[in-house]
Amino acid sequence: MNKWAILSGIEGNLAAYEAVIADIKRQGDTVEALYILGDLVGPRSEAEKLVERVLNPRRGELEPLICKGWWEEQCLILHGLGATGDAPELMAKYGSDTVEMLGECVSRKTVQWLRSLDFGFFELDCLLIHGSTLGVDEELTPETPPIQMLDSLSRIQANNLFCGRSGLTFQYQLQTGSITTKLTTLDNQAPPQTVTVPPRQVIGVGNVGRTLGQATYALYNPNINQVEFKTVYYGNSKGFQSQRQVTKSKFRV
Repeated sequence: MNKWAILSGIEGNLAAYEAVIADIKRQGDTVEALYILGDLVGPRSEAEKLVERVLNPRRGELEPLICKGWWEEQCLILHGLGATGDAPELMAKYGSDTVEMLGECVSRKTVQWLRSLDFGFFELDCLLIHGSTLGVDEELTPETPPIQMLDSLSRIQANNLFCGRSGLTFQYQLQTGSITTKLTTLDNQAPPQTVTVPPRQVIGVGNVGRTLGQATYALYNPNINQVEFKTVYYGNSKGFQSQRQVTKSKFRV
C-alpha cells in the first residue's frame, strides 16, 4: 500500500524530526511521499541544522515537499519580506524574547528560501496546507463549525483537507448533506437553490516538535482513503504507537 507521511509543526526541533524519520523508515516501502505542512522552523538554536537536514535527505529517505506555515510567515515579517511591517501576533503570543530568538536562529539566507515555499499542495482530491484556505494563521479544530469546514473545502473543490496549524490529530468527517440558499434583493426574491454536498473530511495531522519527547504525525492511504495517526516517543521515552480519533458532523444548512 502506498501511503503519504504528513508532518507539521517541527518548529526547529531536530531530535523530533529524526525520530519521525526513523519511524517512517520502519514502515518500509509503504510510504511513497513525505509532506511537511509548515512550521518547519521555530525559535530553536538548531533551526538552521534542521533546515539543512531536511534539504539533504540521506540515502533511502524521501525528499519532502514543504509549504509555508505560521512560523515561516513570522520570519518573513521580521526580515521585512511579509505582507506587514511588524509581527504583533508573534509579540502578543510569545513576547520579545521569542521574537529576538527567532531572528537569531533563522538566517537571512534561510528566510529567502522560506519565501519561495508554496502555500500548499493539491494532490488527487486532497488539499495539504498549514492553516486553512483563508490563511496560515487560521486554526481548524474538532470544534470548528461544520459550515466553516465546508467553506474551506468548497473553495478549492477538495474532498480531503490536511492541515497542521492546531497541532491536533483529528479526523473531522462531513457526512452527505445539502445546502439551501435563497437570494433576496430590494427588487425581487430568487427561488431557493439546493446543492447536494458529497462526503468530505478535514484531517489535523498533529505536531512534531512542540512537545518535547513526543511527536505526532499522520499516514494517509489515498487508495482506500484511510488515515492513521502515529505518536513517536523519543529521548528518555522511546517508542511509538498508532491511534485514531474521528469527529463526525452531520449537517444541513
